[in-house]
Amino acid sequence: MRPVTRHGVMQRGDPFVAYVIVRTVGKAGRDDDVDAFDFEEFYRAEFPGLVRAMFLLAADVDEAQELAQEAMVRVYERWDRVSVMESPGGYLFRVATNLNRRRVRTLAVRARRLRTFGARLHDVEIDPARRDLTEAISSLSVRLREAFTLVDWLGMSSDEAARILHIAPASVRSRVHRARRELRAKLDPEEHEDG
Repeated sequence: MRPVTRHGVMQRGDPFVAYVIVRTVGKAGRDDDVDAFDFEEFYRAEFPGLVRAMFLLAADVDEAQELAQEAMVRVYERWDRVSVMESPGGYLFRVATNLNRRRVRTLAVRARRLRTFGARLHDVEIDPARRDLTEAISSLSVRLREAFTLVDWLGMSSDEAARILHIAPASVRSRVHRARRELRAKLDPEEHEDG
């Protein structure tokens, strides 16, 4: 193992000396006789691998970086406890994975709320065009409406929606296509009859 300091040069007596080994899953090991594990070194060693791992979960570079940054902030807030853990990198990946799970749950809740929105339309006075659109979406089958909402309204890719719906990405694309076709037929029946 090679000793590392804040500036990458070994200096005897430096309190920030840590022995860092980057392992394949982002696990950082350290010598038990070192009191402080430098967060800056930890960040530099772990952040790139964390972004790559989050990209595999989120399938979006910006979302992956957002998850990785938020996980790093949360680890930094608890650094006094995390730095003495056996595997600070493992803890970091767990935090990031939990953040992604929360993100997916939030998107699923939004989708369910949008699905039930149609039932409450009759209580509120809204623009007729908007009411027609919402009623047309509400008339779709649950399977078509879920796929349509996740992809077209929430802006997810078919891969992301497939993970939430537990179906293949090709099935999501097929459902979205059918939903759009049905919506066109309901919202503009004259054009649909001519074609």
